[in-house]
Amino acid sequence: MKHGRIKQRMFLVAAILLVTAAGLAAAMLMNDAPAAQTGLSKKETLHLWYTDGALTDYLSSKALEFYNEKDIRVVPELVSGLEYLEAVNSASLNGEQNAPDVYVVTNDSLEKAYLSGLAAELDETAAEDMLSSYSQAAKNAVTYNGRYVGWPFYFETAALLYNKTYLEQIAQEANEALEDAAADAAVSAEALVPESIADILNFADMYSAPENVEYFFRWDVSDIFYNYFFVGNYISVGGDAGDDKNNIDIYNTESVSTLKVYQELNQFFSIDTKETNYDTIMQEFLEGKTIYTIATSDCISKLDEAAKNGEFDYEYGIARLPDINSELSTRGMSVTNALVVNGYSAHKTSALSLTKFLADASPDNLYEMTGKISAAEKESYDNAHVEGFVQNYADTVPIPKLLEASNFWVELETCFARVWSGEDANAQLKSLSEQIKTQLSGVSMTEEALEDPQVELLPAVEYEDAPDAEEARE
Repeated sequence: MKHGRIKQRMFLVAAILLVTAAGLAAAMLMNDAPAAQTGLSKKETLHLWYTDGALTDYLSSKALEFYNEKDIRVVPELVSGLEYLEAVNSASLNGEQNAPDVYVVTNDSLEKAYLSGLAAELDETAAEDMLSSYSQAAKNAVTYNGRYVGWPFYFETAALLYNKTYLEQIAQEANEALEDAAADAAVSAEALVPESIADILNFADMYSAPENVEYFFRWDVSDIFYNYFFVGNYISVGGDAGDDKNNIDIYNTESVSTLKVYQELNQFFSIDTKETNYDTIMQEFLEGKTIYTIATSDCISKLDEAAKNGEFDYEYGIARLPDINSELSTRGMSVTNALVVNGYSAHKTSALSLTKFLADASPDNLYEMTGKISAAEKESYDNAHVEGFVQNYADTVPIPKLLEASNFWVELETCFARVWSGEDANAQLKSLSEQIKTQLSGVSMTEEALEDPQVELLPAVEYEDAPDAEEARE
């Protein structure tokens, strides 16, 4: 999975000054003589752990703000992401001086954290605050066994990325043709933002592609993060919060239908999984070779930076992930990074205050300094592209927390790869469901085989060959 890493230059000088000030304060506190004279050694101190270096300047600046507001020191510490929870656990049990009072962790680790005593439940007041400020997806992400065990901080998810300049050009040419034909109808660029993959194939069938375009629709079919939306509305691993091992629904008529459609799309888009990945897909979009793709939020910084450097000459847009057609809908997946109060902390009240302070800080400020999109809701964002990802996030399925099904994503990715290459969708999903249910129950499980559903891929489109851009121009 890929995450954006941007730091806006307009904040760099301020961030450096804040970090310097924080560093000087820390140096003073570590000096025994001045500390003894001023009494600063008695200040309450919270240790904050995180694993992503893109957060360093932001957390340092917020630590200084929190100190000025609450008179509580915060010491942010960048640590390795390898065996992260094990390190948190070891430092906590051993009573190490720098053991975290608060730490940042992805939501799929929350079951392990809670069962290890490393995630304190939020109190009722904090829970009520969260109810009014976050989407259901964010709340589900930090829920375990009906309790809030973390505070949503920032997220990653996928969305539809499209070349807005091309859509405007296609619409203009279509309207000129309509004028020549004395027709009354008009085509708008907004109407060419697809609501479904069926729409994309319809557009490819109806309109000529701009000269530079090689692909109407192209995405990374090798990565489950960009494929999951095909089945996301019809499967469940752990229920809404991803924590209920009795709620497993992988193998059903709808999920088989969507995977059969996915397989048939191979004949249209002919994406070679050995030659393409997310980076090559994004490079093709940057070069103007693709109209529609599936992207994560890192695309915003990549495209904006390229435009600033004169390497991207187009406008672009972010939209909701497309459904398959009018009958089969989709739903994306998200990963939420949460702020967690360590259950072993001796400063839980102050630690909870810090998590709320960090989570409630300006969403725009978080993005500008880190490239991370806040999980907190707000009325509008300064960046419309960021808002597009926020809207997608609200409708996502959080990655599950079930420890016993932690291999599900690897196995689902393998299932997609096999189906894309031609293996039977029905059989692959049946096998995957049996494997996961066996892992969770501890006894061998066998699914009753479903009749192979008859799926009419895209009833609105008549086709014989793949509608690639070159054929559309001809």
